[in-house]
Order: sequence, then C-alpha cells, then structure tokens
Amino acid sequence: MNKKRNGFSLIELLIVVAIILIIAAIAIPNLLRSKIAANQAGAVGTLRTISSSEETYSVVYNNGFTQSLGTLGGPAGGVASCANAQLIDEVLSTGGAGGPAGKSGYTFTSGPGIGVAIGPGPQPAGCPAIGLTGFSVTAVPIKVNSTGNAAFCIDETGVVRIDVAGVGGGMPAACAASNFPLLQ
Repeated sequence: MNKKRNGFSLIELLIVVAIILIIAAIAIPNLLRSKIAANQAGAVGTLRTISSSEETYSVVYNNGFTQSLGTLGGPAGGVASCANAQLIDEVLSTGGAGGPAGKSGYTFTSGPGIGVAIGPGPQPAGCPAIGLTGFSVTAVPIKVNSTGNAAFCIDETGVVRIDVAGVGGGMPAACAASNFPLLQ
C-alpha cells in the first residue's frame, strides 16, 4: 500500500509548538528586562531635563526655582510666562488630576528640597509665587519590578541619586540629604 502523506502529523505539530514555547520562555524575560532598563534610562534623562529647565527658569525669570512642575511647564500651546514657563512638556507638567506626573513607567514629583522662599522683596511681575532657593524632583517606578527597579532624584546640585530599592522614601523632601548613592 503506497499512500501519499499530506500535511503534518499531530506529533510533529506538538513538537513545533513545544519548541516555540521554549523560545518564548527564554525571550520574554529578556524583553521585560530591556523595557525596565529603557524606562530607568528615560527617567534619568527626564530628571536631567527638569534640572536644566529649573536652571533656565531661574535665570530667565529671576525668581529662583519653581514650586511645581506645573509652573515649569504648562498647558500645550500656551504662551511662556513666569506662571507657565513652557520649559518641559505638558505630560510632565500637568500630571493626572493634580497628582504626580507619569511618564515611561515612572511618576515624577516636585518639591522644594531644602530650599526656602527667596526674599526679602516682592516676586517678579507675573509670577504666581515667590521662587525657592532649591528644588527636589523624584522619579519613582509606577510598579516596582515591572516598570522599573530603582527610584531616582535630582536637586539644585544637578546630581542624580538612586534608591536601588525602588521606593524613593525620603527623596522628595531633600534629595541631597537623603544619603542615597550617586548615580554612576
């Protein structure tokens, strides 16, 4: 009996599916690690952008550092002013319902750091509040071990610090005083 075979047998198909599953089991964790590394690099880059924007704001408006990311940015298409400097994008400056801004798997929160209000004297014209002598911005992963493994902060010194635990505890109040190690 001489029959021609067409197609694949069930065993051959199961072997192919098993091979595909083994390859996926090896590749998916590597893809997740790559995404986490990209998110962390993006968070550090964003912190450096915010730091340079704070310095620019301080020089342009002669009002020290901002009290919020909203003042540093502002709504899209707005006119740059001391109240909405348009130095960072609206994703970072508006945040969600008044909460911290989220971008690339991280939330960004701004605080005064160890800065105090500039004084004595009135604030420059058009500025909604007196500026500060310092600032501190943190980047904390939205979900540890999923969107990032470490938290970061930066302040008026321009130095990025890292919390390898990823929780960023104590960072917003004073990045430099947090005793977290410098990012190498």
